[in-house]
Amino acid sequence: MGETMVRQSAINWFEIPCEDLDRATGFYETVLGSKMARQGSGESAMAFFAAGPQSTGGSLVKKALQRPGRAGTLVYLNCDGDLDGVLARIPTAGGLVLMPKTEVPGGHGYFACVRDSEGNHVGLHSR
Repeated sequence: MGETMVRQSAINWFEIPCEDLDRATGFYETVLGSKMARQGSGESAMAFFAAGPQSTGGSLVKKALQRPGRAGTLVYLNCDGDLDGVLARIPTAGGLVLMPKTEVPGGHGYFACVRDSEGNHVGLHSR
């Protein structure tokens, strides 16, 4: 085997599909406490998660070929030390906590899993 390349980040970009972009944007803005920038309309609309120039970015997408679901890709969103606060806002934003705050072994913080307003299974992480 050849040499193994170590990348700075395992993720470069992520997209979370939605049926109703307004509803999904409202859900994530409420639970994460951060506004999302919107772009496009109709079947190519997107709402972008706030991210710095050196961090991993992602968006909500409304596209014909992408549909939300519970069995799809699992993305973990950063909660910046406020996992308890984010989890407390999930039910009022239209989501469901599937797995409560759980310690990651080895001192790597905490995670939880939720179902968003669109039916996606999404992970949350915080140190």
